[in-house]
Amino acid sequence: MRLTRFSDIGLRVLMYLASDARTTPVTVAEVAQQFAIPHNHLVKAVGALAKLGWVDATRGRHGGIRLGIAAEQLHIGTVLRALEGDDEVVDCQGLDCALSGDCLLRHALRAGQDAFYATMNRYTLRDIVGAGTGAQIIRLHREFLGRTASAAH
Repeated sequence: MRLTRFSDIGLRVLMYLASDARTTPVTVAEVAQQFAIPHNHLVKAVGALAKLGWVDATRGRHGGIRLGIAAEQLHIGTVLRALEGDDEVVDCQGLDCALSGDCLLRHALRAGQDAFYATMNRYTLRDIVGAGTGAQIIRLHREFLGRTASAAH
């Protein structure tokens, strides 16, 4: 199983916002720059996360994005299932397969997919931004603020 770029972006946004229990919003431009993500891709991911209630987004000069839910309440499996969708690993219906009537592959793949999401639900957003990861994100944010302050002078 391979995650889509959309899910990857969504997870990075959530991780960035969850570090250091951030209370001040960050800009989409900051997150885009930190992870080298095209702005329009990031806007789509943030829109989806906002629609799910996981990100609060405010437009305008003093706007930005911030986490809309406590990091310990957001399970990674739930995030991935929402962003990836519930599509099957293999589209057996769309294939013209001679085995379609008697094949158990579809069932096995669905069980594997469900096991993957169940395993990912053992982890919360808080878990994955702990220790070194959270410290790295905080450092990235501070460096960004330092660069923008230097550029303003």
